[in-house]
This record gives sequence, C-alpha cells and structure tokens, in this order.
Amino acid sequence: MLLHVHPDDPQPRQIKTIVDCLRDGGIIIYPTDTIYGLGCDIFHHKAVERIARIKQVSPEKANFSFICYDLSDLSTYTKSIDTPLYRVLKTCLPGPYTFILPSSKEVPRILKSKKNTVGIRVPENNIARQIVQELGHPILSTTLPGEMVEEYTDPEIIEGNFNKLVDIVVDGGIGGMIPSSVIDCTGGNPVLIRKGLGEWPEPE
Repeated sequence: MLLHVHPDDPQPRQIKTIVDCLRDGGIIIYPTDTIYGLGCDIFHHKAVERIARIKQVSPEKANFSFICYDLSDLSTYTKSIDTPLYRVLKTCLPGPYTFILPSSKEVPRILKSKKNTVGIRVPENNIARQIVQELGHPILSTTLPGEMVEEYTDPEIIEGNFNKLVDIVVDGGIGGMIPSSVIDCTGGNPVLIRKGLGEWPEPE
C-alpha cells in the first residue's frame, strides 16, 4: 500500500494509519532526512524478525538503529551520557547522523548487539518524527536490502519492488541516496565509522 503524506505538514489521519499498522506488528518503508528506511515498532519481535529476514541477516548482527523524536529518549535506551557528548548530540540532532551508544536494559533483547550498543537517530524529517511521536516510542530503522540504487529514491518504484514484503510504503516525496554518517561514541572520543551525509571533522 502506497500512502501519500505531506512532507512538511503530515496529515494526522495518515500518521494514525501508519501508527496503527506499526502497533499491529506491521512493517513500513518511510522517508528520513537521508534515504528511505525500513522500519517497525521496536517492541514487536515478529516484525523485527520479518525485517531481519528481508535483510537476510540475524537480528543481533543487523545493526538496526532507533528513530527517536528527540533526545529525551536517550535516558531510556542508553546508559548515562557525559555532558561533552550530550553537547555533541544536541548540536548534531536532529540531523543526518547515527550515534552508536551503550544500550540500557530497556532495549529489547532481540535488538541488543553483542557489544550492548544501540544506534540512535533523530532525523530532520517531519514524517518520521511525527510517526514516532504518535507511537510514543522509537521505531526501528535500517536501510533497504541490496545496493543503494537510484530506484530507492522514488517511493512509487520502492512500492513496486517491496509491496509483497511490507505493509505500507510512506510516500513523502523523492528521497536521497546518501545514508547518515555513523559516529561510534562507545570509546573515549566519538569516532566516524561511516561517512555519510552529515559533516564530521576528519581526525588531525
């Protein structure tokens, strides 16, 4: 099902349709501030397993991230963050970054990596953030399976390719082709581990 949602001012009725789908264990493809993502409710184990099958990986090895509405979710899903790191996050988010942080006990076991970390995203995208706000907790985020190709920017083509695998493709306009920059914050200093759309200073 292809659902058109206004990118700047998402219609509440459309957002409710998407959130009802997520609460029922559905899988969606939705826009972010970078590329279109594949997502579900983080607390629906069967939906997480479905996404892992689509990606052809086991959930523990999948490097799934959480899409959050704002930084208030950090205290729930990550261990305590020191002030300098919090300032970095506050400067960069919302924006095209994924920050790898130590996970708390609130992260569902199926989504815990062996390193006990979680990727946190706060995209600068009204549709993604409205979905999360209406749902009341983060949604899972991962890239679409396969190589990043031009077709993955057009929701109508995405729907044609994935309609048998997902429940809703959210059409929020043409998406980007560059993923988020991934920053590992589990050591002493934040380290860039994937260069994406977000600018990050090179080490001197």
